[in-house]
Amino acid sequence: MHTQVPLDGIGRLVAGRHENPAELLGPHPVEYQGRKAIAVRAFVPDSSQVWLVDQPEESPRLMRRLHPAGFYEAICPLDNEAVSPNYRLKVAHNSGEVTIMPDPYAVEPLLQELDRYLLGEGRHYELYKRLGAQIRTVGGTSGVNFSVWAPNAKTVQVVGDFNNWDGGKHAMKVHPNLGVWELFIPEVKEGDIYKFRILQQDGVWNDKSDPLGFAAELPPRTASIVTRLDTHSWQDDTWMESRRESNQLEKPFNIYEVHLGSWQQGGDQEHGWLNYRDLAHRLVDYCKEMNFTHLELMPISEHPFTGSWGYQTVGYFAATSRYGTPEDFMYFVDHCHQNGIGVILDWVPAHYPKDGHGLAHFDGSALYEHADPRQGEHPDWGTNIFNYGRNEVRNFLISNALFWLDKYHIDGLRVDAVASMLYLDYSREAGQWIPNQHGGRENIAAIDFLREFNVVVHEKFPGAVTIAEESTAWGGVSRPTYDGGLGFTFKWNMGWMNDTLDYFHNDPIHRSHHHNELTFSLIYAFTENFTLPLSHDEVVHGKGALLSQMPGDLWQKFANLRLLYSYMWTHPGKKLLFMGGEFGQWNEWNEDGPIQWELLDFDTHRGIQNLVRDLNKLVIENPAMHHDDFTAAGFEWVDCMNANDSVLAYVRKADGYGPALMVCANFTPVVRKGYHVGITQSGRWTEVFNSDAEAYGGSNIVNPGMTQSLGIPHHGRTDSIKIDLPPLGIVVLKHEA
Repeated sequence: MHTQVPLDGIGRLVAGRHENPAELLGPHPVEYQGRKAIAVRAFVPDSSQVWLVDQPEESPRLMRRLHPAGFYEAICPLDNEAVSPNYRLKVAHNSGEVTIMPDPYAVEPLLQELDRYLLGEGRHYELYKRLGAQIRTVGGTSGVNFSVWAPNAKTVQVVGDFNNWDGGKHAMKVHPNLGVWELFIPEVKEGDIYKFRILQQDGVWNDKSDPLGFAAELPPRTASIVTRLDTHSWQDDTWMESRRESNQLEKPFNIYEVHLGSWQQGGDQEHGWLNYRDLAHRLVDYCKEMNFTHLELMPISEHPFTGSWGYQTVGYFAATSRYGTPEDFMYFVDHCHQNGIGVILDWVPAHYPKDGHGLAHFDGSALYEHADPRQGEHPDWGTNIFNYGRNEVRNFLISNALFWLDKYHIDGLRVDAVASMLYLDYSREAGQWIPNQHGGRENIAAIDFLREFNVVVHEKFPGAVTIAEESTAWGGVSRPTYDGGLGFTFKWNMGWMNDTLDYFHNDPIHRSHHHNELTFSLIYAFTENFTLPLSHDEVVHGKGALLSQMPGDLWQKFANLRLLYSYMWTHPGKKLLFMGGEFGQWNEWNEDGPIQWELLDFDTHRGIQNLVRDLNKLVIENPAMHHDDFTAAGFEWVDCMNANDSVLAYVRKADGYGPALMVCANFTPVVRKGYHVGITQSGRWTEVFNSDAEAYGGSNIVNPGMTQSLGIPHHGRTDSIKIDLPPLGIVVLKHEA
């Protein structure tokens, strides 16, 4: 005799379509023969018998089979000894194997009351410690606690190799009013692959990767992998402490932007990819040799299409398996830090792809995206736009940002495509977008999200930086939120980049008519905390490599590139250069092959490399070149009006931190002997850098020794000097006390 269990409920459970299996399975108080009792029920397919093991020293209690598919029940009267909350199920499988395991439906949920409250509020910033696949021990039995947000699913199952991809064996419990499904599965272990099998409201089943999965199979396979993130022994305490105590705005940032799969190749894998550990040693050695202070990695979060370069992310919490395991990537970051190199990640909260195993239409509804394509689809990339107005979506993204800073000790996040987030009409024609509640084009929800993101990151991880790739004139991108800004640490100066490259594309004979393209950037240079980028975007999609974009004959192309870099490195702002540019790669970048290291067999390309190395050193060793990048106190024009000669002269300084540096730039191939320039201090000046030096492949028009001031007023100064300006070159002089 048994309690009355609804037959339709058992039928839905066996068919894998029960809305909440926990209503039937696990322990439940019941009335049995007029007495209070506990009914323990289990669904164990492919079994011949199941017993309830209450106390180890007692005999197992045989459970009655109520359905031939494997539905069992045992009644435990409460007037006898009550059933222990730590009871076990002893299962005789059809294969002949016998196992003893906790009942997944009796295990206390990992999500407690505070978790549920924060999830509902959208401020559970450590979401990655609760959702996804969390390795857990319950009553001495190890296993994995699976949780996923899918509020519009009819039911959710966990499938994987451990259950032969039979979701009926592990249907998840739902937290009412929260939309989160959870289940502890005993004996699942690290390395097991899994997905969530979701029954949509339309009756269609769909297998999805874990949105919070810590690792994933190598594409094109798409399953998530159970992974520990606590096995690496970090050795970067000195770096992390220094970062917390430093003012990042006053530090040198010579950033080397890298795509890990195509920087160098030679690995054992089909595509020649190197492991994170190999890359760590090679990149650190190279960055130290070249005096780069930071690496910026194009997205390493898991992405199905290699040709997206990582900018179409599916696994936001998974370091791509193309280059190794999560611990391999931790080793990469740790090794960088131990050698004084910071690591910045490109991060993409603007959009995500529509791949069937990913976030798109996750539970059969527009969950992470907007339902209306005028808000939810990105017209340029064919991707979905996040619904920033939804608490859970903002929570997901901010938690993801903190995850990289926490678990991987990342030093900063460069946020991609910020402009597309700020404007509802971005890349849309009239009628293709929906105005905000005030009738405007600003995406108010996205603005609120970006501000919250920046506040939380800077509050929880002092010293970490956030960088906006923002291409419009939006005001206050790198100003504090309390002052009405978005709160980023730095903003890419896309205006400087476009104007400067446009200027350099001109033949020098025409540059006098475009002089303002060089000087205009100083009108707004201190309105934001700018980074000057020559990124991957400038060497793809038919633009050609930077060297190939320079005008003139072969000598002039190299001289112009040296001049471009020298002007960039002496201009206010932090610096970013994409890989291959540091030695003058000829070919446009291609992610399928390594950059053109073979060009270093030629003196001209080694000269470019020597120049970049010394420019980085110049910035690091001279506070005048980095300490006051973002204030007018760090820059002074000497001569910005000489358009006829295409010459600029300016001073970089950091009062109280070291001597000022004078910069004189000649943007024509004409040698200017005895060029007369005003100076800020009388006395002797020494040339500390010359882009035309023989070591850089130049013509060696240099100013050896010391140059004595003349005592003649010039350029509104009380004193002046005369120097030789090299063709298409820059000279940097330091005052000798």
